[in-house]
Amino acid sequence: MRIYPAIDLKDGKCVRLLQGDYNKVTVFGDPIGVALKWANDGASFLHLVDLDGAKEGKSVNQEVIKIILKNINIPIQLGGGIRSLEDIDRLLSLGVTRVILGSIAVKNIEVVKEAIKKWGSEKIVVGVDAKDGYVAIHGWLDKTDIKALDFCIELEKIGVKYIVYTDIARDGMLAGYNVNSTKEIVEATSLKVIASGGASSISDLREIEKINCEGVIIGKALYLQKIDLKEAIKEFEVKNVE
Repeated sequence: MRIYPAIDLKDGKCVRLLQGDYNKVTVFGDPIGVALKWANDGASFLHLVDLDGAKEGKSVNQEVIKIILKNINIPIQLGGGIRSLEDIDRLLSLGVTRVILGSIAVKNIEVVKEAIKKWGSEKIVVGVDAKDGYVAIHGWLDKTDIKALDFCIELEKIGVKYIVYTDIARDGMLAGYNVNSTKEIVEATSLKVIASGGASSISDLREIEKINCEGVIIGKALYLQKIDLKEAIKEFEVKNVE
């Protein structure tokens, strides 16, 4: 199970939001320094989110992202504000390994189909953000009437391989992952599910590992030193992880 340390970008800084609320922000400093720390601690992949981009619908923190890409030599997956094939092309050209499509995947699934056809399923991840079992979009500000599980089944049909599944109610709350709803998706599809939202301890990681997730995203628990990244990598991440 791969461990993905999360770096959320807002106004050029590394931050964490509480339940996706842009008014409940904690700043954790310089994202470039944070990226270097996670890389030095042994991370094999970084998870970056342009929070301003998710809200504005366009890339906002691109200069910071460029510096991170220049300074670390591990793969990065990036989400937030990616709305078109041109956006995807630009980010992959910068050196991003995987792009995460969120709102656009819900509003226009054809973009996902085209992206997979053009770049392959290893490069395109879909972020499935759920609130009460339904998909939420626009930086989690709007809940749709689409059931998260139904959406995941549809994604598999069009060739999606990776999803990031986030339970918004748990994100930033240190309440543990929503194991049951994540398990539903793992069992109903062959998607490689990366679980996100709520990790507070090594025991939370042990619980989610039992349901065969491809990986887990850890944010606030790392910044508050409730989980030690080196320890988590040592326990959960195997050398032959794909």
